[in-house]
Amino acid sequence: MIASPDLPAWAALLTALFVLLGAGLTLTGSLGLLRLRQFYERVHAPTLGTTLGTVFVLIASIICFSVLQTRPVVHEILIAVFITVTTPVSLILLVRAALFRDRVEGNARNFEWRAPSSERNVTSAPTEDRSS
Repeated sequence: MIASPDLPAWAALLTALFVLLGAGLTLTGSLGLLRLRQFYERVHAPTLGTTLGTVFVLIASIICFSVLQTRPVVHEILIAVFITVTTPVSLILLVRAALFRDRVEGNARNFEWRAPSSERNVTSAPTEDRSS
């Protein structure tokens, strides 16, 4: 066993607060995975909960080890950037693969893609007069 570090009370409280907050958010995302029924709903909750929960745990780690080593510890920032970038990308790839599978199988009736209103041609285009 490792002896407990000599953290000041303020650092210990902040570390504990951020760890509990991160664990609670991760738990909430995991419960969303169990509660929701369809794949498209189930993939969203854990992604948000895990990303934000991990960020709070990393903030707690930054506080703890920066105080103990009396210098800023930035390894956790690299981990946070990696998780923040890769989690949404993996979510998009999973959902697109599932949507492709559903379209091939003919199950995509409820998930038709619609262009955002800014991309849709809201007004009709002027027609040329070819009567002349």
